[in-house]
Amino acid sequence: MRDEHVIRPLAKLAATSEVQGETERRAGVYTPVHGASSTASTKQFAVLVEFCKRSIQGVGLGLRSLHYQSIHQTLPAIPWFEALTDNYLGPKAIPLAQLCSIRQQYPITLHGVGLSLGSCDALDQHYLRQLKQLIADTEPAWISEHLSWCSIGQHRVPDLLPLPYTDEVVKHVADRIQQVQDFLGQRILIENVSSYIQFEQSDMAEWEFINAILKQADCLLLLDVNNLYVNAINHHWDPLDYLYRLDPLRIKELHLGGYSLKGALLFDTHSQPVHEPVWDLYRQAIAFLGQVPTLIEWDQDIPALERLVQEAKKAEQICATNRTAVNSRLSRHYADA
Repeated sequence: MRDEHVIRPLAKLAATSEVQGETERRAGVYTPVHGASSTASTKQFAVLVEFCKRSIQGVGLGLRSLHYQSIHQTLPAIPWFEALTDNYLGPKAIPLAQLCSIRQQYPITLHGVGLSLGSCDALDQHYLRQLKQLIADTEPAWISEHLSWCSIGQHRVPDLLPLPYTDEVVKHVADRIQQVQDFLGQRILIENVSSYIQFEQSDMAEWEFINAILKQADCLLLLDVNNLYVNAINHHWDPLDYLYRLDPLRIKELHLGGYSLKGALLFDTHSQPVHEPVWDLYRQAIAFLGQVPTLIEWDQDIPALERLVQEAKKAEQICATNRTAVNSRLSRHYADA
């Protein structure tokens, strides 16, 4: 329907990989100038496209290039998609036009792995400029990043590494998040990550660490329910105690994915369907938090789109059951009043 879209000019994509300046806006058409990003392999063009303006709600899917064709052909009844930021940055990136074609039909969010918020390296200004341009080009509802680090001495580590839970680290990470938010001009969401070790230096619980960063940085939380469960099992915590101690007012999105058992540990592999204990924890999360936008992730051994849609439908059914229970309790309350 026409009222579900808004006219937005698609970027006139630069064909070179050299940073040439800031965004220009003239006569309703803007010309973003990119660094070494997805635009480096995309021909220049400037056309008007309609970007879907529906809000983010319900259960979305992680957008993977394997499913582009199926999405275009079938237009599945999925309310939104989450795109991996780093897939659209750098010289080997997926062409931005592919993401924009999805963006015409669906609202999106951006989810990154490259900011290295916990690192002692200086924030990567080139990465931040590319991210800001990608935001301008695709107009996501929000952006998120992991509460972890992945760089040291300007060398990248292909993993999302955990942090010690101390006041010093809280201040360090919160300061860096504030710098990112100031640069981008918006709040970001941070995601709790899975971990397989604990630091002797830690002097607070993981949930305390997260709450402290959320407060000091004034940012929001993307709560990965699978990661919460994985960490609780690996480190012998009570997952419900963890869940109920988080600040519910700062939780803006939930993630669901599959884990793998390797030896005595659970690993957040995103290679399987959501396991039943995680579904049970998700039921508790929805009962505690209410209707929070939820995303199904599947990053290894990715099945056909239809299989992910089945997982999304299961999450939707859990949400619907919770709504029914809430409405029933409210009805009884007002009947007794």
